[in-house]
Amino acid sequence: MWAALLKATRQWGQGDNQGKAFGFLDGGRGLVSALVGSFGVILFSVTMQSEAGVDVTLEQQQAAFLNVIWSTSALVAIVGGMVLLFLNVGSETRLATNDENHAIAIKDILAVMKLPAVWMLTLIVLCGYVGYKVTDDLSLYASEVMLFDEVRSAQIGTLLLYLRPVVGIAAGFLADWTRSATWIVFGFLCMMLGAILIGSGVIAPGRYVMFALALTCVCVGVYAIRSLYFAAMQEGDIPMAVTGTAVGLISVVGYTPDIFMGPLMGRILDPSPGEPGHQSLFWLLTGFAAIGLITATTFRRRYGR
Repeated sequence: MWAALLKATRQWGQGDNQGKAFGFLDGGRGLVSALVGSFGVILFSVTMQSEAGVDVTLEQQQAAFLNVIWSTSALVAIVGGMVLLFLNVGSETRLATNDENHAIAIKDILAVMKLPAVWMLTLIVLCGYVGYKVTDDLSLYASEVMLFDEVRSAQIGTLLLYLRPVVGIAAGFLADWTRSATWIVFGFLCMMLGAILIGSGVIAPGRYVMFALALTCVCVGVYAIRSLYFAAMQEGDIPMAVTGTAVGLISVVGYTPDIFMGPLMGRILDPSPGEPGHQSLFWLLTGFAAIGLITATTFRRRYGR
């Protein structure tokens, strides 16, 4: 349903409100993630409490985490029930959509593949999504390098999620006042700055302000890019009629970090425990941010008028 969701969002935003439409979409998704994450952290910390002076056992940690898994699974089941009850597609809607149904021909897909904007956005999505996957490492970095305990490390990751709705909505408004591509460029610059700060090793235990600055830069950059890379389809002159096909093609390549970043992060972190492994990972992010920055700048110059 991903391509259908984004096409509906683009239609909702029409011509002049693409930034706000996609900003509210990603901001809303981020808010839900933050709320669910906060619930998980609270549940985990409450169920893992032990007596003063007594270390928490592995069994207690496993039991606490199992409670989180059961609770989030129940939440997903509840949402499924809400969809069944409230997302009711009546006969009128089906009749209206059947009138517009048509098969996508191979020539339509080939025509979309010839659009330069599609390939530039594919590379932008890929580089931005690498940054999103690397944010999974921030809680581990807080634990292994900044020496936070498990609960504080989890809280750091959850607090950063609250940046997503704020950044997403703000970026959407700013993009509609100027250009989506401009703020995608800004996002890659922020991501690169934060990655360089962490990769250079200037952040040490106790340097909390520097740590907060680096994390904020990375997350603001990532969330701004995520909010706007599909909003830029309008600037890239991708026809509305082929939005679903374009989103499908962009996503096939753009979201491959879901496949390779997990194993790659393991290959980087496992041989170099502690700070060296995290530094290597963020230097990798710096490289992807640089590629994304060059591509976004090129896109802005070509389509940003």
